[in-house]
Amino acid sequence: MYIGEFIQKLETIAPPVLAEEFDAGRIGLILEGTANIETVACALDATPHVAEMAAELEVDALVVHHPAFWVPMHGICGRNADVARPLLANNINLYAMHTNFDHADGGINDALADLLGLTDRVKGSLEIIGTMTKPFSAIAEILGCSLRVWGDISEVTRLAVAGGSAFDWELIEEAKDLGAEAYLASELKYNIARESPIPCIEATHYALEAPGMRALAQREGWIFIEDIPETSIIP
Repeated sequence: MYIGEFIQKLETIAPPVLAEEFDAGRIGLILEGTANIETVACALDATPHVAEMAAELEVDALVVHHPAFWVPMHGICGRNADVARPLLANNINLYAMHTNFDHADGGINDALADLLGLTDRVKGSLEIIGTMTKPFSAIAEILGCSLRVWGDISEVTRLAVAGGSAFDWELIEEAKDLGAEAYLASELKYNIARESPIPCIEATHYALEAPGMRALAQREGWIFIEDIPETSIIP
């Protein structure tokens, strides 16, 4: 497949028009490589490890969720160089689909809701609300991380889920209005937790968003490169 056709395909999967304003200039084709696309890898993040693995796998393109470079650069040094070097050296295209894939049908949040078995779903502006078919202990096991809970979730049956840093006051209020009894996302701030009208459940960013990229790789026949951040809890 020619690179132009490949980009058109990716823009069908995650239309750029769905992206938030802050993603302007950060999504789409980030590094240009070969014009012929046969083998594709994808990952949540374009880390140095992921870039090295993409080179080792001899892929033609690497598709990631999070933009590789968050700020404008006047030089490519340090970690940015560690990401770019193996890709450029091996003529590998780098493409990012961020908030546009969050909002897309079949994207990050749909995949998360699928994974957790939510039924009778309602979509908010970002979050998805559904009826739980699994207890929270099983959800933690499925996600592969512990859950930090603010509030009483003993009688929760309708859960709102949103991948990534989605503990936004307006989103929580919207989820509650749509019937959510608790809200699952990552990177919870103290003031949000204290003032939230429904319990807040915090998982890791990677655990909530990697499933969307894994599902995309499976659908498209791509290679998924895992790179789980090393974390631990000190009791």
